[in-house]
Amino acid sequence: MKRPFWHVKKRTLLAVAGCVWLAAGVNVARLGIISYTRIEPFWVQFLLSVAVFLAFGFMFFRMSMKHTRRIIGYADETRPVWNFFDLKAYIIMAFMMGGGIWLRNSGLAPEVFIAVFYTGLGCALALAGVLFWVMFFRYSEDRRKEQEKVING
Repeated sequence: MKRPFWHVKKRTLLAVAGCVWLAAGVNVARLGIISYTRIEPFWVQFLLSVAVFLAFGFMFFRMSMKHTRRIIGYADETRPVWNFFDLKAYIIMAFMMGGGIWLRNSGLAPEVFIAVFYTGLGCALALAGVLFWVMFFRYSEDRRKEQEKVING
């Protein structure tokens, strides 16, 4: 039976997740870096960006590992392309995107906050995207090793 065109292999879901997270991270970090060009940055602001990166980086690392385990654990070898996230992750993503857009456009957050927070958050998101890509390549290597074990006994 032919699979629907919107179904992709589990490994491809890891690549899709990597692309989405990396694109989102680069875009958010870009907004933060643009804000850095509009202020007179001090070293403490860069340290705060690193602190934001570490806080969100740890959270996104755990989340990306959870999604990787979920994706690899699917019983079917192919799944709909949107299954790189579960429903909870889509809700969180919508909330974060909507809140971030509102915060930036509302004028409530000073430029220095946007610079510090968006740079750290964006770099953490991008790193999570890179992690999904690492898992994409590792999954291929792990599958190859499993197949060699079966073949070689």
